[in-house]
Amino acid sequence: MFNVRSYRARTLNIVVLALLIWQCITSFMYRIPEIFKFFPSIIAAESNRLDGVSGLPYFSLNMGLSTGDLSEDVWQNRRLFFDSLGIGINQTALSHQVHEDEILLATVPGNYAGYDAIVTGEKNLFVGVSTADCVPILIYDRQNEAVAAIHAGWPGTYKKIVAKTLSKMQESFGTRGEDCYVSVGTCIDEGVYEVGEEVADKFEDSFKIYYPEKKKFHLRLKAANFKQLTDFGVLPEKVEISPYCTYTNNNLYFSHRKEKGKTGRMLSVIGIVEK
Repeated sequence: MFNVRSYRARTLNIVVLALLIWQCITSFMYRIPEIFKFFPSIIAAESNRLDGVSGLPYFSLNMGLSTGDLSEDVWQNRRLFFDSLGIGINQTALSHQVHEDEILLATVPGNYAGYDAIVTGEKNLFVGVSTADCVPILIYDRQNEAVAAIHAGWPGTYKKIVAKTLSKMQESFGTRGEDCYVSVGTCIDEGVYEVGEEVADKFEDSFKIYYPEKKKFHLRLKAANFKQLTDFGVLPEKVEISPYCTYTNNNLYFSHRKEKGKTGRMLSVIGIVEK
């Protein structure tokens, strides 16, 4: 016999459990790409905007030192993020990015400038990029034990920074596409990424959408970078693409466009722990 009270109690328990799970998912400071979870020697994560110390408009886990936020808050946010991953802040190689296609082969930790991609084959050295609408791409070459972090906005995507980074890895470590596992991280998605005709003209038709009623183009950054990966030989099943959008999911991620430039930065990092 159907028991209404029992049914309501079970339903309430399910709802409460779902809310608790959702709170756990959305209240922590990073997302670990599923593609790397099967490799115990890999530490890789993409931060969000939660659980930091920065005040408005950088609320709250701002990783960007060039955003106008208090530097002491940004360094505290970085310490919180790296500590939660078991990484020492002095084990990282990061760069001030400039939307170009220069690639750093890092052998020692440091804060560099002028590079939009960093590769390394060193153990316990963690490379990373900061973003707030651009695409963060993390690569793991399992065969040669090498990693890369790439910052790809539309300029870097147009300049094929992903393809150039893979070529740099091939030159430095012998990387082959079929040995790579890749996370194409959270960025601004095609549904909201409006660009001018002068930008759209730089891309193939398959990477842009034209809306005649608005006379505007939208750009498909994830798709364009995915194509560079597969053209190099990375297997599609070894590429994970984030389902999130910085603009649409602005409660979880910083968006330079939605917040009109007054916002923070996320950080995506990857490295190999020495066995």
